[in-house]
Order: sequence, then C-alpha cells, then structure tokens
Amino acid sequence: MKLIIAAIKPYKLDEVREALTAIGVRGMMVAEVKGFGSQSGHTEIYRGAEYAVNFVPKMKLEIVVTDALADSVVETITKTAKTDKIGDGKIFVLDVESAVRVRTGEMNEDAL
Repeated sequence: MKLIIAAIKPYKLDEVREALTAIGVRGMMVAEVKGFGSQSGHTEIYRGAEYAVNFVPKMKLEIVVTDALADSVVETITKTAKTDKIGDGKIFVLDVESAVRVRTGEMNEDAL
C-alpha cells in the first residue's frame, strides 16, 4: 500500500476529487494548509498597501491506495492539478506498513 500526500492549489480541489473518484479512489483526507516552496511566498497589494505573503494557502490531500493504483493516482493528480504556473504543488509517495478499519477490524488492503 502507498500513502500519497499532495499539496495543490485550493481551487483545484473539486476537480482533483472528481478525477480521483473516476479512477476508483474511494476516500481521502483533506486539510487546509499553508506553506512555501521555491517561490518563498510573494507580495500582494491590499487597499493600496503592499505586504508580503510568506505562506501560500494550499490543500493537502492524503490518500492510501493499493500499490497497483498508486501510479494512476499520481498521474491523475499531476494532470488535473497542473496550471503551468509556479506553485502548482508537490506529490509525495510513501510506503504504508499496515492499515486497520476501526469499525470492523479489517486489515491492510481490506481496510481500504
């Protein structure tokens, strides 16, 4: 099993969720986060005053899938979240040692 962590632009969330559902992803966790990458934030003008935005808002997706589905999920997120502009996000893929469905006690892939 793989844990896929993706940071994407907030307005891309619904589009990414729909695309992932279409390829068979049955669940995910989503959180609003702030961060910065190589752009190190940016400046904005609000009511005539310029100020620095050091942390850019993102949506963090956490998805656990079977090994067989992992590459499809990464490809789908990449294709759907891409805007060709700085700050499109990042995707990380980690191994998952075990998973348990609390309600039934099912383990590993059966718990997904």
